[in-house]
Amino acid sequence: MQYRKFGNTDLLVSEVGFGCWAIGGAASVGSIAIGWGETDDKVSQHALLTAKDAGINFFDTADFYGLGHAETLLGQTFGNSDQVLIASKVGQKSVNNERIEIDYSKQYIIEACEKSLQRLKRDTIDFHQLHVARLSHLQQGECIEAMQLLQQQGKIRYWGISLITFDPFPEADFMFDHSFGDGFQLVFNIINQRALPIILRAGEAGFGVIARMPLQFGLLTGKMSAASQFPPDDHRSRRLVPELITATQEILHDKVMPLTEKYQTNLAGLALSFILSFPEVSVVIPGIRTPEQVAGNTAHLVKLEEADTQYLASLYKESWQPVMQLMEKIG
Repeated sequence: MQYRKFGNTDLLVSEVGFGCWAIGGAASVGSIAIGWGETDDKVSQHALLTAKDAGINFFDTADFYGLGHAETLLGQTFGNSDQVLIASKVGQKSVNNERIEIDYSKQYIIEACEKSLQRLKRDTIDFHQLHVARLSHLQQGECIEAMQLLQQQGKIRYWGISLITFDPFPEADFMFDHSFGDGFQLVFNIINQRALPIILRAGEAGFGVIARMPLQFGLLTGKMSAASQFPPDDHRSRRLVPELITATQEILHDKVMPLTEKYQTNLAGLALSFILSFPEVSVVIPGIRTPEQVAGNTAHLVKLEEADTQYLASLYKESWQPVMQLMEKIG
């Protein structure tokens, strides 16, 4: 495992981290699935320990994942160990298990952080994030004040924002312009490269970068087909429609697969390696829920030639725009 400095902080993070959304289990709010289907907590904990043994030291979760269950599992597995770095998020909540509500008030963020610390069984959260806060919340200011206070109190070491998927620029610009926070989490993968300008600017400004959705909900593994089905309690059931899977598979087969042969890797390994070919990226966080997936996300990394990185980057405008438009339509 290789390690990278997280921006200008003193955090040294494994270049491959552990995305904890899936281990939160099959949670729903009202009729909306917010998880990845049923999970086995024993398997999840085995995956967490296997990841640590493989050199992964960065675990990214949120208080909304499994409505707190993912944080609870991390707490039961690692507790207050200083051998792992924990990133979490705040701002989304379930109201009476009937509807999703966002709350970026100062009081709520402080109270929610205390509850996260209790579930995580930790004295401090290494990197705490505003969970897709919008520009209006940042401008209002309470969420900024809350994070700064929590940092002063030692409840969090560093903080930043998890940016929204399709238009991350207004919030990123606000954070850059005011020098708020220490890092960003954003969507970046072979298909969705929209946030690349933010990544490059973050590198220059000393912000850490967490790249999420590196495999685009599994689309970039090449293991799906138009016949793939997901249970109703898996959020992908409403997102990965046959038309999207088919369009993605065609481009992967024609434009991307030849590189897997060149580098003797698989599609997932190539997808992760593309992201890590940008030195401004601190850590990439594939979603993991089994020990086998730990190996799958760490054993096939390769060092891409600059020309191949640029080629994959060029496909964003040349090939992936129809797929991006469809993803944005679906939401």
